[in-house]
Amino acid sequence: MADTYAGRQIPIKIIFLLGTLILIGRAMQLQLFDKKYQEKAQTAAVNNLVLYPSRGVIYDRNENILTYNYPSYDLMVTYNQIDAEMDTLHLCEILGIDKEGFKKRVKKQFGNRYSRSVPFVFMRKLSAITYTKLQESLHEFPGFFVQIRNIRGYQDTIAAHMLGYISEVNKKQIEKSEGKYALGDYIGSSGLEAAYEELLRGEKGVKVQLKDNLGRIVGDFKSGNLNKPAISGMDLISTIDRDLQLFGEGLMQNKLGGIVAIEPQTGEILSFISAPTYNPDVLAISRERGKAFKELNEDPLNPFFNRAVAAKYPPGSLFKPIVGMIAMQEGVWHYNKPFGCQEGYWNVDRVIGCHNHPPIGNMGTAIQYSCNAYFCEMFKRIIDKDGYHNPGTGLDIFNTYLKKMGLGAPLGLDFEIEKGGNVPSKESYDKKYKGRRWRSPTIVSIGIGQGELEMTTLQMANLAAMIANRGHYYTPRLIKAFKHNDREIDPKYSIKNEVPIDSIHFENVIIGMEKVLTSGTALNSYLPDIKICGKTGTAQNPHGKDHSIFFAFAPKVNPKIAIAVYIENAGDGGIYAAPTASLMIEQYLNGEIRPSRIGLKNYLQNKVLIKDP
Repeated sequence: MADTYAGRQIPIKIIFLLGTLILIGRAMQLQLFDKKYQEKAQTAAVNNLVLYPSRGVIYDRNENILTYNYPSYDLMVTYNQIDAEMDTLHLCEILGIDKEGFKKRVKKQFGNRYSRSVPFVFMRKLSAITYTKLQESLHEFPGFFVQIRNIRGYQDTIAAHMLGYISEVNKKQIEKSEGKYALGDYIGSSGLEAAYEELLRGEKGVKVQLKDNLGRIVGDFKSGNLNKPAISGMDLISTIDRDLQLFGEGLMQNKLGGIVAIEPQTGEILSFISAPTYNPDVLAISRERGKAFKELNEDPLNPFFNRAVAAKYPPGSLFKPIVGMIAMQEGVWHYNKPFGCQEGYWNVDRVIGCHNHPPIGNMGTAIQYSCNAYFCEMFKRIIDKDGYHNPGTGLDIFNTYLKKMGLGAPLGLDFEIEKGGNVPSKESYDKKYKGRRWRSPTIVSIGIGQGELEMTTLQMANLAAMIANRGHYYTPRLIKAFKHNDREIDPKYSIKNEVPIDSIHFENVIIGMEKVLTSGTALNSYLPDIKICGKTGTAQNPHGKDHSIFFAFAPKVNPKIAIAVYIENAGDGGIYAAPTASLMIEQYLNGEIRPSRIGLKNYLQNKVLIKDP
């Protein structure tokens, strides 16, 4: 019996020993090797406070501040850390809300956008007084903490379409960001804020804080060795001139349209205006932002629509100098060719009318008086270069020049939206007429900037810059430099885009464009001390009054500014668009408007050209 018991002791001891070793091994695994459990324990003991960077500031070309940052205090909460026994009424009293308001703020649709274990915003933009009161009692409210962020502010209420706005990231943006964004973060949603988001946003930091058994912060974890400072975003110097932008937006009050002004020698955009505009401050992160966004979004005048780069317009008579240069370069026309207008271009089954003007002795005079018949015939000669029955070849030749001038596709602006307009091709006409024959008379209205031809205001301004440079342009841009940083602008903006037209043809066109202001269709915009070369345009509008258009550059020699003005439903280009451009040119080159033209400035500022929607 004793031998049997003794024999059983050995296996029992072995089993106990093995069990003990297994338990010791498991304990070692949990405490020494398995990081998951270490992280769980550490999570219970520390708090990772995200430090948000200051967003990069945007300046104008003269380093006047356009955007800035100011601190905002957001009260955050983690749902599963809220203590059911805490004094909710006391917290409501500090925040100035009632108990129902408290319940509404913590009640979320968990599992989709929100998580019970991830902090979310309980209340945005606490006042400095509320923040101070809350700090004194914050330890009484487990799960709540204050997150300091930097909110966008605007020095002036200008350039809303260019600057853009920021908004809170959505779930899709978070998923695509590979950890760069989290719930409650802000991101550039339009304008330069979106185009340069990667540089403007900076890098988050973190402060690892030690918590006691009640969840209160008692100091830095591991003496702050794990803390990481936030890195501020990069400051940008934009190309626009603040004073010119402010002046131009004043002229475009109560109007629909756009203005783009460019420095021809660099492609830098001096003014970037879309009308109607809005006050960018109303879209700053605040409790009223949602309401303001809804009102703007539902406005029938569509103030969010960027008419400088997204609206596609017929260029009207602005296109005539382009047709003239191509015709002379192709040898189908010469500068001194006289032409009998007969008050219009008499087509096969219709007439394209022309206003009464003196006889046309050369192309300069045709530009001066904007003769429709002259340029229709010139365009027809280009299209028929390979014969009347082979218009596709002539149109291909014509379009090759247009594409070299930056038409028919986006120019490449450093911006999140830019339309390319439309340059109709022979394929598009084959499709439109479905196998029926089309010839030069069918599309002759293209020669005066009508028909299917469309451009953006930016493209029109770029054409003016190309003419000012006598045959080349630089891709337009909105960023001039990076402040306090040696980062360089994309080299594509320093490439000279050459146009295959001889310089003599540009000079001939410029003769006519100067006459437009000295004795032509924009005589009321003439300036005796500044030689402006320009062209008026009036684009037909099947839905109402015609559009008023003008493009120009100045001075004639060594040009400093090229500009395009497009005002919808304003009629003749010489009445509104041309004087608007001449005032902009005078303001930029002289820094002021002469006393004799203050009345004109006030008239244009106060003129209402928007119809009741």
